[in-house]
Amino acid sequence: MTEQEIIEGLKRGEAPAFSELVAVYQDRIFNTSLGLLQHTQDAEDIAQEVFIQVYTSIHSFKGEAKLSTWLYRIAVTKSLDFLRSKKRKKRFGFVTALFSDANRPIHDLGDFCHPGVLKENKEDAAILFKMVSQLPENQRTAFILNKVDDLNYREIADILKTTESAVDSLLQRAKKNLRKKLAGQINK
Repeated sequence: MTEQEIIEGLKRGEAPAFSELVAVYQDRIFNTSLGLLQHTQDAEDIAQEVFIQVYTSIHSFKGEAKLSTWLYRIAVTKSLDFLRSKKRKKRFGFVTALFSDANRPIHDLGDFCHPGVLKENKEDAAILFKMVSQLPENQRTAFILNKVDDLNYREIADILKTTESAVDSLLQRAKKNLRKKLAGQINK
């Protein structure tokens, strides 16, 4: 099916169109969410939410951008919203812990490693992903979309609703920040 056939089928509520949408985009959407969230179960949940939203909101899709751009935009937004929510819960958990005996972490990145990383590179990748998770949100998102999802500047600009030069700037700052963080890690 072409992208247009998938869109038209979805608008008519056809199950084969939805199946095709999921088959074509599920790995990309999952990998984007996983790169941002660094937690497999959360990324699976977000990917499911993305496809549910597309199914229920397809009539609002105007076709001004590619379907893939719309899907990535939803995945990025849902992933970042999830992280913000988790941070709020973590802050609340810290305050609660001050007044109770429950001194346990809310969420630990632990030994996260992206499934696309070769076995012999897992330790280095775990350090890198930990550093990436500490980048400012917009730099982290651009970095993941470019380096993990292998999207070009134009595609990233469309997803983030910005310009290619802004994407270039985000990526340059992300690389600079990562170099600093990694240098600090090596000097420990």
